[in-house]
Amino acid sequence: MRSINTKAEIEKIAQFLKDYLLSSGFDKYILGVSGGIDSALSAALAVKAIGKKNVIGLLMPYRNSHPDSTSDAKLLCRTLDIEYQTIDISPMVDAWFDTYESEADNLRRGNLMARCRMCILYDLSAKYKALVLGTSNLSEIMTGYFTQFGDSAAAIEPLAQLYKSEVWQLSKDLGIPAKIISKVPTADLWPEQSDEKDMGISYQDLDSILWAIHNMNDLDEYPADKVKTVFKLIARSAFKRNPAPIPEAPCSL
Repeated sequence: MRSINTKAEIEKIAQFLKDYLLSSGFDKYILGVSGGIDSALSAALAVKAIGKKNVIGLLMPYRNSHPDSTSDAKLLCRTLDIEYQTIDISPMVDAWFDTYESEADNLRRGNLMARCRMCILYDLSAKYKALVLGTSNLSEIMTGYFTQFGDSAAAIEPLAQLYKSEVWQLSKDLGIPAKIISKVPTADLWPEQSDEKDMGISYQDLDSILWAIHNMNDLDEYPADKVKTVFKLIARSAFKRNPAPIPEAPCSL
């Protein structure tokens, strides 16, 4: 696994966020704050880049979201001293499933939750004239552990070059509350959900194997079943990372 200069990386990302915002003609960022480490790091980097008065956090719990998610999100916003709003997405999610698709499974319900959050973010981004700040890391992107046009929708992705293990490293240097850094990673889309349980591999193993794949290193040192799991995650989510395909140019007469 690679070693990075966390302090230099923090400065680089902060400058990247500041420059992109200025070039876009905006002066604020808005993001969904889930109570997890990724949104915490994105928010902290934005505050470092453009100041706390120009960062808006949205807390968007569903009725069965774990209470810790909301309390940790509020803790993060208070720690960074940023403006935040809490918006319950239960009425809009339930309106669809209760009326039309009551037999939908957890995956479908979770995907709609993510997309409802995206819709709220983009609507309020227009209200506040703020760019939507992404929270996806490289480990999630490479394995497809995100909802297409849901939590993957953003104007800018400051963590997309960082593995999950590196997100934890940078978070420690930025003073993010220890409670958030140490908690079990979860999208909190249904009870008892966790990232590693869903993917079938720990982030430690995942990041090491992803790094080896990126650098075309020998994979023999890793357990074959874990390598197989990673390749399967990458392959089955390829469509999520690619633009929608279109046919070739029209045929000439």
